[in-house]
Amino acid sequence: MRAWGQEEYGRTHGREGKKIAAMISTIAPFTLDQIGTGTARFPSGIAIPTLTDAAVDPYIQTRISKHVHVECVQFWPQPPGRYPGLVLLHEEWGLTAQIKDLGARLACEGYGVIIPNLYGRLGGMVTANAEVADALMAKLNETLVLQDINSCCEFLNTRDHIKQNIHGVVGYGMGGSYAIRFACQRKRLRAAVSYYGRVAQPATEIKDLYPPLLYHQAGQDQWVPSGDVDRLRAAASEHKKRVEIKTYPNAPHAFGNEQRVESYRADATAEAWEATAVFLKTCFQGT
Repeated sequence: MRAWGQEEYGRTHGREGKKIAAMISTIAPFTLDQIGTGTARFPSGIAIPTLTDAAVDPYIQTRISKHVHVECVQFWPQPPGRYPGLVLLHEEWGLTAQIKDLGARLACEGYGVIIPNLYGRLGGMVTANAEVADALMAKLNETLVLQDINSCCEFLNTRDHIKQNIHGVVGYGMGGSYAIRFACQRKRLRAAVSYYGRVAQPATEIKDLYPPLLYHQAGQDQWVPSGDVDRLRAAASEHKKRVEIKTYPNAPHAFGNEQRVESYRADATAEAWEATAVFLKTCFQGT
């Protein structure tokens, strides 16, 4: 466990890192040097051992489990308190340094953040190659991925600094697609944010959407057809679901990924981040 200091961040990421470090919302209660970071590993699909379980079981660290484990990175505000929890879901590139940056920034907004490696069952790969990324994404088993995400929420329920069942999900690209699907599955979820994720098919699944959803639409998206977003809007209206869609007309898919130089749009990214911070604060208000 260590602090994710702004000075360290700048050394690690250079000039670009300092620019990204400044990209937290105007309402963020914490700075990067107040954020702790660590890793987590827990079984998927079964009861998560609590801190008490770990304290009384001397073999918990060495016992070989028969279950697949979820490998995660965590970020959280270090000042004492209990915070809402967020599960952050990565793009098709894997659990990259860029998604970890986003996790630290979300923690600055006042949340305990956990980022599961959705490719953990495939070796936990990270890639910058589009063909490899597409192949990895195609190999994922949606049922097992959603199980892993759900286990992240159950893990958060065992943490003393996280409010029980006061959780949300935020996803980008592929992760944004899973964020929508997960929001239609977990009844106790309080908020969902999808950055240019593919909409659940059929759109009638939106009738099962539990929390409010904020969807960031890239106006020039070649990965998510505009018709899909229109169907999301129509389904939300039909089933009286709280869905807010923000469109960035000139932005391509993955406009919020600083590592994708060809698609990154700083203005749209900043606008979307501010909207996300306000949306999450509203959803968790009073909890």
